[in-house]
Amino acid sequence: MATENIIDKEQLRKNLDEVIWKIEDARLAISEHHIVKLVTVGKYTNIENISTLYELGQRAFGENQVQQLEKRSDLLEHIPLEWHFIGSLQKNKINKLIDIRPSLVHSIDSIELALALNEKLEKKNTKLNALLQINSANEESKSGVSTQEAQDIYQEIIERCPNLQLKGVMSIGAHSNNQRVIKESFEATHKIYESLQKDGASICSMGMSGDYELAIACGSNLVRIGSVIFK
Repeated sequence: MATENIIDKEQLRKNLDEVIWKIEDARLAISEHHIVKLVTVGKYTNIENISTLYELGQRAFGENQVQQLEKRSDLLEHIPLEWHFIGSLQKNKINKLIDIRPSLVHSIDSIELALALNEKLEKKNTKLNALLQINSANEESKSGVSTQEAQDIYQEIIERCPNLQLKGVMSIGAHSNNQRVIKESFEATHKIYESLQKDGASICSMGMSGDYELAIACGSNLVRIGSVIFK
């Protein structure tokens, strides 16, 4: 690993504390009972900084690529980290991802992917926690099911994919400088999340480094943050 990217422990502490304070402020503005989980996105950094964050109390880390997740979970297997897979999943990487056993997969973006995953999970006689990805901004550049289809697809996955344990939904905020447009995309996802709570949905994963406070204000209870921690 390139040593020049290793961040001083006190700087990392300061960055992490700043994010946690902002999460706390945003969460308390809704309710003291509204709990928000922080998943640190590791793609912007190296394993030394991940180890330091663990020493500072951070436990959940997300990776966008299966190879990176495999490599880092191996190198850091002596630390009890909670690994999340947050990137787009290619079908040819399914077996490898299952073997890594991440705590949560955030990016089930189609019924086809869910069925392919479930088939491999059945063969390996194991289960996997996952989120349905919703393209609530309706942008061609983003993966995910449409807001119109989301509830039906969620139900279909529950019925047809018993080894894929859906825990809720995930979406990425609209790619816009207009806060109202971003807010609307988060609100659309949260509305679907609320309707799925009767089906056991407990996670609404929305918000990244640039918009996590707004996402929490719209009801997110899991944020994925990387660049503002590793700056």
